[in-house]
Amino acid sequence: MLDPKNIDILTQFGGTEGLLHGLGTDPSHGLSTQPPAANGDLPEKGAGLGASHRHDTDAEMSEKLPQVTLTDPSGHVRPAFHAAGGPPFHATLDDRRRVYGENILPQRPSKTLLQLMWSAMKDKVLVLLSIAAVVSLALGLFQDFGTPRTDGEPPVDWVEGVAIMIAILIVVIVGSLNDWQKERQFRSLNEKKEERGVKVIRDGLEKVIDIKEVVVGDIALLEPGEIVPCDGVFLSGHNVKCDESGATGESDAIKKVSYEECLKSHERSQGKKSSEHTDCFAVSGSKVLEGVGRYVVVAVGTKSFNGRIMMALRGDTENTPLQLKLNNLAELIAKIGSTAGLVLFTALMIRFFVQLGTNNPSRNANQKGIAFVNILIISVTLIVVAVPEGLPLAVTLALAFATKRMTKENLLVRVLGSCETMANASVVCTDKTGTLTQNQMTVVAGSVGIHAKFVRQLNENASRSNATEEHQTSMGTRKFPEDFSIDQANLNDILSPQLRVLFNEAIAINSTAFQDFDPETKNVIFVGSKTETALLQLAKELGWADFRETREQAQVVQMIPFSSERKAMGVVVKLSDGGHRLYLKGASEILTKKCNRHVVVYKDGWNGQSDTKEVETKEMDSYAEENISRTIIFYANQSLRTIALCYRDFRQWPPADVQKDDQGEVPFEALAHSLTLIGITGIEDPLRDGVREAVLKCHRAGVTIKMCTGDNVLTARSIASQCSIYSSGGIIMEGPVFRKLTQAERLEIVPRLQVLARSSPEDKKILVETLKSLGHVVGVTGDGTNDGPALKTANVGFSMGIAGTEVAKEASDIILMDDNFASIVKAIMWGRCVNDSVRKFLQFQISTNVTAVVITFVSAVSSAQEESVLTAVQLLWINIIMDTFAALALATDPATESLLDRKPDEKTAPLFSTDMYKMILCQSIYQIAITLIFHFLGLRILGFPRTKHNEEVVQTLVFNAFVFAQIFNSINCRRLDRKLNVLEGITKNFYFISITLIEIGVQVLIVFVGGAAFQVTPMPGREWGISIALGVVSLPLGVLVRLLPNRPFERLFTALGLFGRRKAILPTQTDPDGWNHAISLVRDNLKIFASLRGGRLRSSSFVAKSRLARNHPETYRVYRSSILTMAPTLMVGAIAGGQYYVNSRGDLSDPAHSDPSKSSAALFSGMAQIHPDTPHDDPAYKRLSENRTDKHQDTI
Repeated sequence: MLDPKNIDILTQFGGTEGLLHGLGTDPSHGLSTQPPAANGDLPEKGAGLGASHRHDTDAEMSEKLPQVTLTDPSGHVRPAFHAAGGPPFHATLDDRRRVYGENILPQRPSKTLLQLMWSAMKDKVLVLLSIAAVVSLALGLFQDFGTPRTDGEPPVDWVEGVAIMIAILIVVIVGSLNDWQKERQFRSLNEKKEERGVKVIRDGLEKVIDIKEVVVGDIALLEPGEIVPCDGVFLSGHNVKCDESGATGESDAIKKVSYEECLKSHERSQGKKSSEHTDCFAVSGSKVLEGVGRYVVVAVGTKSFNGRIMMALRGDTENTPLQLKLNNLAELIAKIGSTAGLVLFTALMIRFFVQLGTNNPSRNANQKGIAFVNILIISVTLIVVAVPEGLPLAVTLALAFATKRMTKENLLVRVLGSCETMANASVVCTDKTGTLTQNQMTVVAGSVGIHAKFVRQLNENASRSNATEEHQTSMGTRKFPEDFSIDQANLNDILSPQLRVLFNEAIAINSTAFQDFDPETKNVIFVGSKTETALLQLAKELGWADFRETREQAQVVQMIPFSSERKAMGVVVKLSDGGHRLYLKGASEILTKKCNRHVVVYKDGWNGQSDTKEVETKEMDSYAEENISRTIIFYANQSLRTIALCYRDFRQWPPADVQKDDQGEVPFEALAHSLTLIGITGIEDPLRDGVREAVLKCHRAGVTIKMCTGDNVLTARSIASQCSIYSSGGIIMEGPVFRKLTQAERLEIVPRLQVLARSSPEDKKILVETLKSLGHVVGVTGDGTNDGPALKTANVGFSMGIAGTEVAKEASDIILMDDNFASIVKAIMWGRCVNDSVRKFLQFQISTNVTAVVITFVSAVSSAQEESVLTAVQLLWINIIMDTFAALALATDPATESLLDRKPDEKTAPLFSTDMYKMILCQSIYQIAITLIFHFLGLRILGFPRTKHNEEVVQTLVFNAFVFAQIFNSINCRRLDRKLNVLEGITKNFYFISITLIEIGVQVLIVFVGGAAFQVTPMPGREWGISIALGVVSLPLGVLVRLLPNRPFERLFTALGLFGRRKAILPTQTDPDGWNHAISLVRDNLKIFASLRGGRLRSSSFVAKSRLARNHPETYRVYRSSILTMAPTLMVGAIAGGQYYVNSRGDLSDPAHSDPSKSSAALFSGMAQIHPDTPHDDPAYKRLSENRTDKHQDTI
């Protein structure tokens, strides 16, 4: 039916009515989870549904359809049924899952431990080493049991071959266990990512259920920002449009209409290609762009359109950028190691053939075979040690552990690469509502009409004010004697019944929020937009008619979904007298300007007026406009979100002289004027605990925070100041101003822009693009459908787990499951932790790699018996230490706040820093020196006579010292900076402590009982002390290396090309003034402020001399007339004497009494502003303080 879309098949089912009957579901009641009554009837309906999801409350399915016989597209005849005869059948949810399937995609089968081991064994180098071990075992067995032996000499030649095979097995098992654990963690992460709530109707109630619980026959609801979870057939709704480009490839938005409307559309377009882009099918995976509606689910899981696509597209997870970078490094090191192994093999074979020719030393055939195999084994083992298979493992383990712990800290990582990217984040653009605030909104104050000011708990909050400075007058002192205050709980005493009904309908009908059961609190709560739930809670507290009954009684004609551009939403309902009424709610400073009347409320109350009396209204004059403006400004300065409720009546629909658009809807612009103001509500959303501290931590870490909000600019300023986002030198601007700036102007403004109020998602996207063009790594938060482009544009996109739409979540990299800004700080910490973990491992492994390759090569070449200072089995043990164990130990350090004590690295910063190269160089030189010195001069240093036993003791000492040097160097490598305390936080890493103890324990066992397998012998106490002391020296050596100056080493490493070739930035134009480039950069950045004087752009060299304009003069030549038409014009408010923007008079009980400060008045009128605490010697402050008259010029 849906793949491809085929309305004819739906017609065969008897349309939607036949389909609903066949699925045993009711379009308004939904599925019943209760058993049917004895007479077969369904249980009574629950509470009515919101009118926002209804076309017509009178719509009933009463038409009897004839018996039909269905034939599916393959020609199979389906059983006959009466489409609407008798009540729908009852089937349990489990029955539906058993018949139609579950709404889950089967997990991709993960590899078992044995499969992972088998994959590891297929490594070519390990295969070659295994073959050599088998040959060594065969020759050893022949040597021990096939040839005569000296009396008393034990037959142990076979042990080396067995030991190598066991060592290979251990390497494979340990590596496979790590991979297995990693897969389990990522599997758990993927399951968490798939969790999602879906709104459905069951038992007559709207409910939110897990997406996995949806079954065929469910009535699911569509809202803007949702991603359709299952295939279905659209039943009813208002102006629902879906983006199906990701599912079907259709680029145009598809409007969803009912089956009947779809049939009419097909009839109209019969014989010609339709251009209406409408259908009645809900395709899983598509995005709801606007409108609300409902549809019946017909396919779930792997049987749905999106499910089949997802199953077909399943593949291996892509590597992150850091993994790719490390893979390239690992390949380079492997090539160097392989070359070293090949050179060693060639050198030893040349000498082997020379010895064969000279017969010196004399060897029999078996000894020659053993010598050849030993050469092969040591060469191959060198390659095994040199190949850094732990590099990719380190970043994978670091990501696995980081994402697991981030999930516990309310950060759900959707894209692994975002962890690494956040380490370099330099700017975060954050929302306000729910991120900086608690998103627990409550109406605490308001105004009904113009003069009735109500306050929640009036006695406690009447005098609430955030005043800090003496009163400043900019609009003139006025009194409003008609104003009066009342406790919010007593509003009914002054509101007439008609006005109460009007107020309640404006809240209840123009809303999509509903009630649901909260399993945590065991209470019924409002679910939906927090602004709407706050208003519904107000109506509930005042005892007004239940919102569900109000919605049921309303007949919705048209819905106007909320838009971030118009900052409002509305609904048109049909009245009982045949007229129509528009209810609007939205940003108060926008909607109040569209009002020409307001309701009237008297201090003495409604005085028992007749219930039939109309609501009294009055024309909005300048007196009323000033009153409401003062009220809004005061509320906003109190950090309250101000929402206006308005209405407008129409005698006919559509209104006279108004044309409907292509979708059959009356445009918003044609309706939103000549409104009547019902009231203003001040909604409080308290600041989250710890937000200010989190912002300060970001500043400490070199990360700039910019607030982008759709709220009133005064509310935004108040919250930003409380959070320490708006600080000295910062600029506040409104979205309409920002989006009209040219690119050159944005490049100058953006670095100091701290608050962008009344911003749209497009403004946010423009801001992100500008920041990226300036070289910043940008993180951005978003919760709405339209935030998708900004989230995708940013280097890291954060979506809201609670308030965010599914479209926003799908476009994001990380989901903030608690919608808390403090979680972003944790993301920065974990990002830096991942990068540091990988660098710690690199610092350790490269030094071990270099040392092992050098000492093996030198000792093997210098040995007459082709023997290395470290045997093959010893090297394999060291390989386990420096690869698997080190990756597990160093990649699992937890994130700490100390990571925020440094600035972010550049995107192009190399993996290795000067400190790392310095540590690798010094540790490698030390380990090579002590190993070779004791290997060649050990007997002399220890004062031992040359005997076989003493030689074994010295070689054991060398092996033991080398291993302990690695163990203590791993402790030393826990720090990448120049701080000396390498033990800081070590107790928080259980893995590191455990692995270190395991390595020490195993090493002790090897020395005492390893014997022939590892070619070691037990040592006396003195030699134990010497070997451990040689290892411990790595720690003080690390201290010394950190104290050495970096400059000489940096010059050395740069000359050697270890930092790679720096990308030169090509100069675009030679500065005619001959300034140094850095000075020119600062000078250009300050030019913007020379252009913002007297409230508008001056006719200066602002554009013409900006860096971008100089490069493209013909593109960025700006005409004076175009700048003068900016509305609102760029202005700066808070610079007259540096006064603060709050004043000492006014309170919630009398908000209009206060004269707004100059800065508040300026901001409210749409001007930009620089922070009043900006130092007076700041060039920007000086230039902005000058109030000069612009000189008229035609062009700039």
